[in-house]
Amino acid sequence: MRHIALLALVLASNLHADPIPENLRQNGWFIGAQAYTFKEFSAFEAIAKTKEAGGNMIEFYPGQILKPGSTDKVGHTMSETAMQELKAECERQGVHAVNYGVIAAKNAEDVRAIMSFAKKMGLYAVCTESTELIAAWEAGAKEFDIKVAFHEHGGSMENPKYKVWNPLYILGVVESRDPRVGACADLGHWCTSNLKPVECLRILEGRVISVHLKDKAANGKAPVVVAGTGVVDVAACLEELKKQKFDGHISIEYENDWMNSVPQVRANIDFVKAHAK
Repeated sequence: MRHIALLALVLASNLHADPIPENLRQNGWFIGAQAYTFKEFSAFEAIAKTKEAGGNMIEFYPGQILKPGSTDKVGHTMSETAMQELKAECERQGVHAVNYGVIAAKNAEDVRAIMSFAKKMGLYAVCTESTELIAAWEAGAKEFDIKVAFHEHGGSMENPKYKVWNPLYILGVVESRDPRVGACADLGHWCTSNLKPVECLRILEGRVISVHLKDKAANGKAPVVVAGTGVVDVAACLEELKKQKFDGHISIEYENDWMNSVPQVRANIDFVKAHAK
C-alpha cells in the first residue's frame, strides 16, 4: 500500500510542469525579453542585452545566430555542442532560458523533437501557432512535462484560414486539454486584430501560459511603443493577470528601434515592476 501511495504522489506531482525558479521573481513577476527583440544581433548578444535591460530570463526564437562569427543557429535542430554553448552562456550571464518560439510544426515527429529540445534546455514552455497538432502537443506536454502556449499574430474574419488571432478559437482548442496546454497572450497582436487585450485575457482565464508584452501606437497595423504610451492598457492587463494568479513569464517583445532598443526594453520592464504583484 505504501508503494501505491508513493506512486500516486509522484503521478500527482507530474500534473503540472516545473515552475520557474522563485528566486527569479522581480516585484512578484517573472520578466525578461523575447530574443526576437534583438534579432539584429546574435543569441549571445541578446542574452547580454536582456540582462542590461533588467531582465533575468529570455525566450529564444528559431533561426537566430548563436554568437558573433558563428554559423550555428538557435533551434531544436542545433547540435548538442551548440546547445551546451547556449546553456553555458545563459548560466554565465545569469539569464534563465524560459521559452522557445514561435515555432511551427509539420507533424507529430516535429512536435516531439521540439519538446525534447525544450526538455534538454530546461525550458518552462514552448510557443507555437500549430493548433492543428493539438493532440501531439498535449501528448508532448504530458511526456516531457513542458507547457505549450499557442501564440497569435494579427488577423480578422476576412481571412478565415488563419484562426489563432481569436481568443475564443484558442479557448476552444485548449479548454478540454491538459492544463499544461494554453495560450501565449500577445497583447500587441490582439490590438493588431482590433481586439481589447484585457478582454482577451478574461476569455482565456486560467489558460494563459506566457505573455508577449508590447504596447502599440494605435489599433491595427501600427508601430510598437513603450508600455503605457500607446493603446494597449498594459496596467489593466497586469491587474487582470494578478487577478487570475498568473504565474508564467512575461517576455518583452519590442519590435522597433531594432539597433538600439535596450532603453525601451528597460522602460517596459520597469513599467511591469512598478505594478508589483
